[in-house]
Amino acid sequence: MSITIALNTDDINNLDLSPAGTVIEKLLQEGAIASYEQQLHFEINYPLNEGDPRELSEISEVRLWFIRLDARYPWLPFLLDWKAGEFGRYAAMLVPHQFRTKEGIQYNPEALEIFLMHKLFVLTDWLKQQGIPSKSRIQSLAQLLGYELDDTLFEIFLN
Repeated sequence: MSITIALNTDDINNLDLSPAGTVIEKLLQEGAIASYEQQLHFEINYPLNEGDPRELSEISEVRLWFIRLDARYPWLPFLLDWKAGEFGRYAAMLVPHQFRTKEGIQYNPEALEIFLMHKLFVLTDWLKQQGIPSKSRIQSLAQLLGYELDDTLFEIFLN
């Protein structure tokens, strides 16, 4: 079952999280959050002026909306549809980067490492609270960003 959060220009410009909050809070209230793993998509309707070559992740208003969302739901990557590229797009909203036509997205390496470690700690704690095994999920998330996590890292903070 796919879940979509639709955003429009007003939601974004007003930093209105209610479209996301309504959906996410409903999932939390159902008490079966694990069944929604990797099911969430964002449908962003934020028209650009004709000839504006920017990606949505390069628009400060859109990025600010996602920063606010991440502050409220820092464990949200658990719900994002990784296969459809939602996690990559989410990371692009939060991590400084440049977009090049030939190379694609180029993250700031230090910022990407900080983002990954933050998500690793947040998700590990949140998954533990939910009673959901975390190690393989965290390793998969790291791999999406091009990182291999050493087992000793998990020994340090999973115990």
